[in-house]
Amino acid sequence: MDTNTDPPPGLRPAASVLRILREGEAEVRGLFRLGSNATFLCGLKAETGSLQAVYKPVRGERPLWDFPAGTLAKREAAAYELTRLLGWNFVPPTVFRDDGPLGPGSFQEFMELDLAQNYFLLRDQDPDAMRRVAAFDVLINNADRKAMHVVRDRSGRIWLIDHGVCFHREWKLRTVIWDFAGEPLPEDVRLVLDNFTNSKPGVHHLQTSDFPKRFQAALARLLSPDEIRAVFSRAGSLRKAGKFPFPGPGASVPWPFWA
Repeated sequence: MDTNTDPPPGLRPAASVLRILREGEAEVRGLFRLGSNATFLCGLKAETGSLQAVYKPVRGERPLWDFPAGTLAKREAAAYELTRLLGWNFVPPTVFRDDGPLGPGSFQEFMELDLAQNYFLLRDQDPDAMRRVAAFDVLINNADRKAMHVVRDRSGRIWLIDHGVCFHREWKLRTVIWDFAGEPLPEDVRLVLDNFTNSKPGVHHLQTSDFPKRFQAALARLLSPDEIRAVFSRAGSLRKAGKFPFPGPGASVPWPFWA
């Protein structure tokens, strides 16, 4: 296969990318040396095309005291499924596979990023997008939103990366994005939350039967039932509050905060 005919990262239809991520034969090409957990660059080849992917095997995860062992790669895939459902599409296409070269793990489409960009530069360039990012991080309970986890690709599109420590049942939001604390939620964010929770004005009590079926189906193999319920609880609380939260007691900013 002539890989030179493949579209650049981020320009191929998501359905095509997901198929390659799920079915492509994977070959490890390199190791990313930064980060707490083992992360590899892989080439994936399928009948429908080829691409490069960021591969995070479960066996390379550093144990954490507050997250169940062997679950970080699934949380990476869950973040993609949620952003796709919300219609924000900030997270590159990501899947969880059991048959990776080094065992089960997540595969995310590799993006050619402008590493000179980060949240502290992008917040003034596109503050509306950053408000959506802030709301997304509340929903996924992101415990590690660093500045370099908000990036642009070479075409100027914003992407969010590194979501292994998200979706905890207990409140653990740690982020560099506190610029909007106390601000009213933008109308577009309120509408997304209304659609996501199937709530009506003044109704914020969410039952399991209210979960959108496609969200349940997508995340059932990635998160525990309690973690899925917690997503909807946070969505309902955020919509009811109508504004971005303030930092809570304890650590509210990750360290190091830039990368």
